[in-house]
Amino acid sequence: MRWKLLLTASLVATVIGAGVPLAIIAGLSGSPRRLLEPDIFALGTLLIPFAAITGAAIFVYRHTARRRQLQAMLTVLFAAFLTLSILICSSIFLSKPAPVTDPPAPNRNLG
Repeated sequence: MRWKLLLTASLVATVIGAGVPLAIIAGLSGSPRRLLEPDIFALGTLLIPFAAITGAAIFVYRHTARRRQLQAMLTVLFAAFLTLSILICSSIFLSKPAPVTDPPAPNRNLG
């Protein structure tokens, strides 16, 4: 197996597939809070990871001589796992609300 090709293609697909949608949503909307309000624009950016992962799988398939299907499938699984984990982690970190501070409790000492 060509592990370097598999890992490199998966990492490139992950960077493109996760970085471009996050940059588009944060850059065009002006705020990453748009991730909390999914609309057709935000859902449309999810086609980018699909295209990047498909491109990486085709690239690996065309540049290997043996076990083509296995290496292409491993590329898809690895890139999809990494892309999904980056998108989930970024949505968790970007959607965290500001901590609410409670007013101080009144002093109940009568003495």
